[in-house]
Amino acid sequence: MSTINPERYTRQTGLPEIGPEGQCRLHAAHILVVGAGGLGAPVCLYLTGAGVGHLGIVDDDTVGISNLHRQVLYTEAEVGMPKAEQAARRLHALNSDTEVTAYTCRLTADNAADIINAYDLVIDCCDNYETRYLLSDITAATGKPYIYGAVRGFEGQVSVFNVGPSPVKYRDLYPSQPPSPTDKSIVGMTAGVVGCMMAHEAMKLICGYGPTLAGRLWTIDLRTMQSLTLSL
Repeated sequence: MSTINPERYTRQTGLPEIGPEGQCRLHAAHILVVGAGGLGAPVCLYLTGAGVGHLGIVDDDTVGISNLHRQVLYTEAEVGMPKAEQAARRLHALNSDTEVTAYTCRLTADNAADIINAYDLVIDCCDNYETRYLLSDITAATGKPYIYGAVRGFEGQVSVFNVGPSPVKYRDLYPSQPPSPTDKSIVGMTAGVVGCMMAHEAMKLICGYGPTLAGRLWTIDLRTMQSLTLSL
């Protein structure tokens, strides 16, 4: 891993909540992002920009033309190419301080524990409940922080699980799997706003400032800009 270039991060290390010590923590962090789509794109871009030392990206899908209005990591020239690999290439170009490992596979009960165990925390940017419940169960069993986000239309929500003296799990919020939505319509900005919130929750956990959304659920409706934070 490369050494830190202090000049690169001077605008954030000037904040007392981060400082040089926080930047060192970011540089030492290993974060797994599951899903390199609408949420994963801003999460990966901003954590790479912030100087996270190692990102793992799990996605078995390819870039599609209907993705591009919200998956801002990719270009038209990359349609049909593996998302995880193209994301890793783009992120390396953004910040060579960040090592990126691309997993061009789907998380399953057979591989999830081995992949997750190599990381400090997990950010759930996936788009299916099977993967989400698998992530919930493995991170809860291992005590790894799990940052959750979900979007639809103009609405989104974010929470942090498995953190604190009385940690809340994803299954506490949604004990049983709800039906998969049939309408997947969304404006790209919903994913951008929610993804940035998820990336910042990761930054707070790593640098140690807060409070985080552990034990709370943050929601937003971009049509009205109404935002609520609920205790879980």
